[in-house]
Amino acid sequence: MTPISSKRIAVFPGTFDPFTIGHMSIVNRGLELLDEVVIAIGINDSKRTYFTVEQRLDMLQEFFQDNPRVHVVAYDSLTMDLAKKYNARFILRGIRSVNDFEYEKTIADVNRKLSGVETIILFTEPELTHISSTIVRELLRFGHSVEEFVPKGLKLV
Repeated sequence: MTPISSKRIAVFPGTFDPFTIGHMSIVNRGLELLDEVVIAIGINDSKRTYFTVEQRLDMLQEFFQDNPRVHVVAYDSLTMDLAKKYNARFILRGIRSVNDFEYEKTIADVNRKLSGVETIILFTEPELTHISSTIVRELLRFGHSVEEFVPKGLKLV
């Protein structure tokens, strides 16, 4: 398949409720391989979220406002369709465990088969594997500090 763009652009999809230092690590490491990363906040009405889509979009757009290589968008379509919209040849994903790998491999195979978009998988650093948005949300719900789990400078609305 002919490349969509000569730029190495990847979509990094997720709920990001909230965005954690694990997510930040994937973005930073992805930028070592790629020209641009589009952080794509998926709209999933079946998920119970802590922050609204608008809040997450505002938080991340403000956080990355000084980085022209990172774009933040919200979407409610297939990730492969969003990748085409942004001329992204890649989908960027992070995995923490074997369970994550099995799920991501299946999705990557479908995306490649149907659209030609390749998936780049980065393994989470061992010291970050215990961090998840689910755990951070739970801490927030019960009034605990989450500053060690979210990037410094990210303002949680």
